[in-house]
Amino acid sequence: MKQTSFGFHEVTPSPQEQAPNVPAPQSQIPLGETEPLPVSPSARQSKSPKPAAKHYHGHRARLRERFEETGLDGLQAYELLEMLLFSSIKQGDTKPLAKALLARFGSFAQVLAAPKQRLEEVPGCGPRTASFIKEMQAASILYAKAQVVEHDPLSSWSKVLEYVRAAMAHNDKEEFRILFLDKKNRLIADEVQQTGTVDHTPVYPREVAKRALELSACAVILVHNHPSGDPTPSRQDIEMTNKISITLEPLGIVLHDHIIIAGSGHVSFKGLQLI
Repeated sequence: MKQTSFGFHEVTPSPQEQAPNVPAPQSQIPLGETEPLPVSPSARQSKSPKPAAKHYHGHRARLRERFEETGLDGLQAYELLEMLLFSSIKQGDTKPLAKALLARFGSFAQVLAAPKQRLEEVPGCGPRTASFIKEMQAASILYAKAQVVEHDPLSSWSKVLEYVRAAMAHNDKEEFRILFLDKKNRLIADEVQQTGTVDHTPVYPREVAKRALELSACAVILVHNHPSGDPTPSRQDIEMTNKISITLEPLGIVLHDHIIIAGSGHVSFKGLQLI
C-alpha cells in the first residue's frame, strides 16, 4: 500500500490483475451475415430437380394391354401400325412414324404394299424398318394364302378374294396370276405368270395351257391387278380372257373365273357374265 497526499492508499494490483483485458475470440463472419449450415451430398442430390418423364414412357405397355383386352377392334390403324413397329424400333415413340406412313401411302394395306425404296423416303423409316414392313406384308399374304389352301376355293370365295387382294391389290405394276386347281377344286399351285408395266401385262394363252398340263390341273382361276385403282375390265382384258378360254376348252381344263383386283375393289368376269 502507498499513501498519497490525499490520505488514500493506492492498491498495487497483483500480476494476475495487471493482465490486460483481452476480448473473447469472435467469429470472423461479417456483421449482418449468417454462416450456412453444412449440407450433406445426399441432401444436395435430393434437392436437384428431376427430369420430366417423356410422354411416351409406359405407352407401349398400355397399348399392348389395350390390344390384349379389346383385340383389333379397340385400336385405330395408326395404333396397330405403331405397335407393330415396336419390334423394329426398340426405343422411342413410334406413333409419329406410323401416322407419317399412313399419311404418305393412304391405308394400312398400302403401307405394307409400298416398295421398300419408297418406305425409306419417309423420315424415320430406315432400311431396317422398311425391311420389317415388307416382312409383315409377306406374313399377311402367307396367312391369307393358307386360308385358300385349307379350303375349297370355290366354296370359300371370300377367302380367295382376301388372298388375291392382299397379294396384288396395291402393286404398282400389273401382274397376271393363275390359281391351278385339281378335279376336286383344291389348290395345286399359285403362280405369277407375267409382270408388266403400270397398265399392261403380256399374256400368252398357249403358255397358260402348257403350264396347266404340266401341273395336271383340271381348272384355273385367272387373276390380274389394275394399278390405276379401277377394276373395270378393258377391251384387251375381255379379248385375252376369251382366247385363253378357247385354248383351254379342248384340253378339258375349265376356266372358272377371271378376277381383276384394284385398290377400290374387284370385278369378276363370271359375275359380269363375260365367261
